[in-house]
Amino acid sequence: MRGKVHPLWEKFSRDLESVSSSDQLSDLRDEYLGRKRGLISLELKKLSVLSSEERPLVGQKLNELKEQVEQSLLEKKSYFEQQHRSNRLKTEGLDVTLPGYSFPKGNIHPLRRVWEEMEEILVYMGFSVISGPEVEDEYYNFEALNIPKGHPARDDQDTLYLSDNLLLRTHTSPVQIRTMESQQPPVRIVVPGRVYRRDSVDATHSPMFHQMEVLVVDKGITLADLKGTLEIFLKALFSEDTLVRLRPSYFPFVEPGAEVDISCIFCRAKGCKVCKNTGWIEILGAGMVHPKVFKMVGYDPEKYTAFAWGMGIDRIALLKYQVNDLRLFFENDIRFLRQF
Repeated sequence: MRGKVHPLWEKFSRDLESVSSSDQLSDLRDEYLGRKRGLISLELKKLSVLSSEERPLVGQKLNELKEQVEQSLLEKKSYFEQQHRSNRLKTEGLDVTLPGYSFPKGNIHPLRRVWEEMEEILVYMGFSVISGPEVEDEYYNFEALNIPKGHPARDDQDTLYLSDNLLLRTHTSPVQIRTMESQQPPVRIVVPGRVYRRDSVDATHSPMFHQMEVLVVDKGITLADLKGTLEIFLKALFSEDTLVRLRPSYFPFVEPGAEVDISCIFCRAKGCKVCKNTGWIEILGAGMVHPKVFKMVGYDPEKYTAFAWGMGIDRIALLKYQVNDLRLFFENDIRFLRQF
């Protein structure tokens, strides 16, 4: 290389051979390339006293020398870094054949798992999933559902009011009203979501819980359709040998109304303390949609009929996973959640 003929290159090469550490290499760099007192920098400053003929030739050689010095310093630095890595591997005793660290995997929350399972069954049966606002007004939450002013369900002791007219919905039924207002029959919807009531927290109650409602509107819908659909759904959700029965009950938005029981999944209907030795467990409320509700949404009750049912997702999860305290689902105890 042309730079090697320069005396500074020969001196630099000897000095570089004697360098044995990164600190010494840094000092050597300053000695030759430092801006103010570096040997090559000082030589470059002397160019101004040379003649116009000598200056380009000497300047070219000095620049070549500077590039070679920089390249040699980089190579030496890379050598020290590689040597440092090798020494670390030896001293730390790292076995590169060992498997890497595994990161913990998350699980779907048990309530969400049951929610999705119920949705999947109903979608397979031909239902569409609909959602709606959690903050409702009194009309959609009560009056459109045949719950007039003065009804006990509208008391402050049961409902979480945000203002005189706004409240946190107490059920997902308002979404049924909104859907019927915007859509002509046939209607086949499932409405899941959070609902709120002024309840104390205990093993079976919470001020916030999850509900899923089903609505079918069409010509000629009967109570037999309700029972048949319920049986298909509940057998798919629990087991094929699940028995279903309807008991007369009252809900202001259906007529007739019914409480729906299933055969006890713990004792197979033989009788136990969970079912209070009856062999049956109450699971949801259902009925044929009240004609007054149809009139509120502009449907002709002489032309159309409908059935609806509503169930607590949390209660279904308690039964499916045989959990005896609702609070466990909301405490986020990883020891509990890892079981699902």
